Amino acid sequence: MITSSSNAQIKNITALQKLSKERKRQGLFVAEGRKMCLEAPTQLMEKLYVTESYAAENSLEEFAGVSVEMVKDSVFHAMAETKTPQGILALMKREDRRLSDVLAGEKEAPLILALENLQDPGNLGTILRSSEGAGVSAVLLSPGCVDIYSPKVTRSTMGSLFRVPFVLSEDFLGDLAELKKRGVTRYAAVLEKSRVYTEPDYASPCAFLIGNEGNGLSHEAVALADERIRIPMGGKLESLNASVAASLLIYEARRQRG
Repeated sequence: MITSSSNAQIKNITALQKLSKERKRQGLFVAEGRKMCLEAPTQLMEKLYVTESYAAENSLEEFAGVSVEMVKDSVFHAMAETKTPQGILALMKREDRRLSDVLAGEKEAPLILALENLQDPGNLGTILRSSEGAGVSAVLLSPGCVDIYSPKVTRSTMGSLFRVPFVLSEDFLGDLAELKKRGVTRYAAVLEKSRVYTEPDYASPCAFLIGNEGNGLSHEAVALADERIRIPMGGKLESLNASVAASLLIYEARRQRG
């Protein structure tokens, strides 16, 4: 049992919670809370950490085969990122995919979301949840996006992180060009020189390009798009929240595909 917050494992978990560079360097991240741990594939778990009180009140049968470390309740607070921790967290292996890997395994017409420089953790988490509901094939994230493995993002996905294929692109514009080569029509969500989003036919392979919350898509990304689409705005609004816009677009594609 770990009884001191100065324990090396506690310090490492804390670093993984706080630092994106550590998550990337170690190839690990932290899934915190009962729901996230139950949703997480056990084959990706390096170790499970539970408090004495959690173990006394809950079964650990779901985590058969996973190494479990007991932690003193007071010490667990030092490693948890939430203010009121549930007494359980898992050290997880990252899944770093390439776009080619995702497209190779797709049997139906791909439906892709390409996100450029999104910064809000809640937006990204909501987008992953909507993507699962709409049956999105993959979510492509530019290097400038918020870290999908950060604690705020992982919690906001409510488990969709483990079910929606996503690609951490190292060359976003290059990947957009690759989509074109593979017969995927790219739709940029922009206001200028665009048509209403319900007009195109999304039955064939397609990708929706969503930009930064404040600045939208870069000129370079828009230039690579095959078509420009917009969501009509009423009142004095210029645009919708990125997660709302993404959800509308992918659910329109799902509606058209039946």
